[in-house]
Amino acid sequence: MLDRELLASLVCPESRQPLEVADEALMQRLIAAAAAGKLRNRAGRVVQEPIQGGLVRQDRAYVYPVIDDIPVLLVDEAIPLAQLSD
Repeated sequence: MLDRELLASLVCPESRQPLEVADEALMQRLIAAAAAGKLRNRAGRVVQEPIQGGLVRQDRAYVYPVIDDIPVLLVDEAIPLAQLSD
């Protein structure tokens, strides 16, 4: 997916916390929630683009989607992980 050197330099644009690649279990939960129309980003918009991967903030509060092999590191596009526990 992402080059290790690139990944090591990426941080959350809001908190500056390091990011790590989302594991397969988390990705499956995100994909299922998106397919059901229940996944929203921080701006409150329903996530409609197919998510290929994700970068999880160190505190595990948000995941930044990877779409077309490009990490979308915009605060409003971050997906709050708390909604997956509903």
